[in-house]
Amino acid sequence: MAFKILSSEYINRHQYFTARKDSYQTPDGKIVNPYYVVELPTCVAAMAITEDNKLVMVEQYRHPIRQNVLELPGGFIDNNETPEQAIARELLEETGCTFSAFYPLGKTAANPGVLSNFTYLFLALGGKKITTQSLDPNEEIEILLKPLDEVRQLLAENKIVQSMHALCLFYGFNFLDQNKNLLSPK
Repeated sequence: MAFKILSSEYINRHQYFTARKDSYQTPDGKIVNPYYVVELPTCVAAMAITEDNKLVMVEQYRHPIRQNVLELPGGFIDNNETPEQAIARELLEETGCTFSAFYPLGKTAANPGVLSNFTYLFLALGGKKITTQSLDPNEEIEILLKPLDEVRQLLAENKIVQSMHALCLFYGFNFLDQNKNLLSPK
């Protein structure tokens, strides 16, 4: 016997926050009721590096934790968009940069005990500024270009608190360590 959904009721429906109350039965017959799930859209994030090997970071206020946070560019995938299309669009909107190469680093779930969504992680290389930011009305994003070694240190010191972005950096640095020829010569 597999896990069986007994009931599912929406508590709230919103583009960026949908919550539901489920009831399910485990394979051994145990009833779990209620089980709360937050549905979020699928996301993308990128460790984005410019032509001159600077890592593009963004700083923005995150109200749930009431802090300005150093993060990677990224966001939600729009309808009928692939993860690759979404990260290219998000990078252009948030940073004004286009990138010449994208490498998928993985797909991860931030908190699968409560959240339903996945985040696709990318390494983007060859960034070139071509325009100004085109932000959503609620976004206030400061762009910071950082040397790779400085970001490695921030990661080592637990200064990147957004977990999906820390994971993206971890995977990205690992990928670059295995493919040193991908970065532009200094």
